Amino acid sequence: MLLTFLDHQWKAFWRSKNKGGTIAAQIFMGFMVLYLLGIALFLGFMLEKIIPQILPGKDVMLVFNGFILYYFAIDFVMRMQLQDLPTLSIAPYLHLNIPKRKIVGFLNVRAAFTAFNLFPLIIFLPFCLTTVAQAFGPLASVMYCLSVISLCIFNNYFALYIKRLTTNNGFLIFIVMGVVAVVGLMEYLKVFSISALSNSVFSSIAKKNPLVAMGFSLLAVAAFFINVRYLKSRLYTEELSKSEEKKASTDYPFLDRFGEVGTLIALELKLIFRHKRPRSAAIMSFVFIFYGFLFYKKELLEKDAFAMMIFAATFMTGSSITIYGQFMFGWQGSHFDGLLGNKINRRNFIKAKFLLFTLSATIITLISGLYGFLSWKALVIQLATYLYNIGFGTVVILYFATRNYKAIDLSKSSGFNYQGVGASQFVLLLPYFLIPYLFYVPFAAVKLPYWGIFTIGLVGLIGLLTRSYWVEFILKEFNKRKYKIAAGFREKS
Repeated sequence: MLLTFLDHQWKAFWRSKNKGGTIAAQIFMGFMVLYLLGIALFLGFMLEKIIPQILPGKDVMLVFNGFILYYFAIDFVMRMQLQDLPTLSIAPYLHLNIPKRKIVGFLNVRAAFTAFNLFPLIIFLPFCLTTVAQAFGPLASVMYCLSVISLCIFNNYFALYIKRLTTNNGFLIFIVMGVVAVVGLMEYLKVFSISALSNSVFSSIAKKNPLVAMGFSLLAVAAFFINVRYLKSRLYTEELSKSEEKKASTDYPFLDRFGEVGTLIALELKLIFRHKRPRSAAIMSFVFIFYGFLFYKKELLEKDAFAMMIFAATFMTGSSITIYGQFMFGWQGSHFDGLLGNKINRRNFIKAKFLLFTLSATIITLISGLYGFLSWKALVIQLATYLYNIGFGTVVILYFATRNYKAIDLSKSSGFNYQGVGASQFVLLLPYFLIPYLFYVPFAAVKLPYWGIFTIGLVGLIGLLTRSYWVEFILKEFNKRKYKIAAGFREKS
């Protein structure tokens, strides 16, 4: 039956109208994966020599032990964003004499074939089979390998399980992100250390109790069977249509006060929640909130060295604007002709984009306000860049959006997907992130960094207070090019 499912998917692929573009993308991705696997293989055999060069004076095994769980924690977060759910058109098989366990089995087997499972094996196993075997013997080496394989399996199926849950219940996304944020904050404040925990566990495996590795195997088995149970419970046409009906009736009463603008925002929110790529872009916007841990360093805050922090704060508070907004109006590419033909006030259509960006940036800025526990200076920088993003950055994004003639396939995931990406997406990032420095650098050069921060916020505030002018400006640009945009969206890659 497994071969039958594979044969059906193979035929569906070759009979697809867009197989040409898909093949080209797969070839490109294949070369990229081979390149990354080559780097991983090099690291796997050279770790014993690389670690002393990067961390001289440190014990190689202690560094390696502390790195394992840290790697898999990052791996889990990356899987949540980039790993695609294995899909199969289930409905045509449900009325046939095919056991559900075989359909579920195919989905789970297919889920195992991902590059995410290859990277840790190539990086860790060579070290485990050589250095660990020499230092602690063959039993410890085998248990290390078992632990790495088990953690791979656990991450693979547990990440898929969480993604399936969040597909049906968007609120769970924020719960997962909250947990990750708390762990990241505890790690940053040195309340809790993943590296220390990893070192303790694997040192125990190496020296005292190799059977501790079996705990990872139990977690892997549990994650696998939780997936199996979840999929079996939802292999019914009623269950498959249930979530769709629930989403179709979704309403956003708080947007009613904005009239037609609110209605247009509600439609865009439904577009985001119902389709893979815009939903992935929205989730990615929240994931980048953790960017601050890389740039908000206490020693830099104490010295008022804000240069790199401005970039990080601009990116974090405006992540939804840049990540989702760079493909505006391409998200509506499949029904753009209908938008032009319907009786929709174009001015309200542009206003809806501005308001959507403002609401999303406000939510992200409020969440990222937790960085205020590190220093009040972080809050000042974020407030200034927030005003810049909603007052001036939105104008930059929508101006370049009127020059984007490539539609987006809403059904595809955003991971390693370059469909719809053009030169305008790369060009707009330069002015977007460089403009704040035009106002900050002159003041920083004369030792007045706070005046530079104040000026960035003031520019954004002026843009916000003159929004009606910018709405008219973008509307004129849109009306000039709307037919070019529509013609570009009709071209299928």
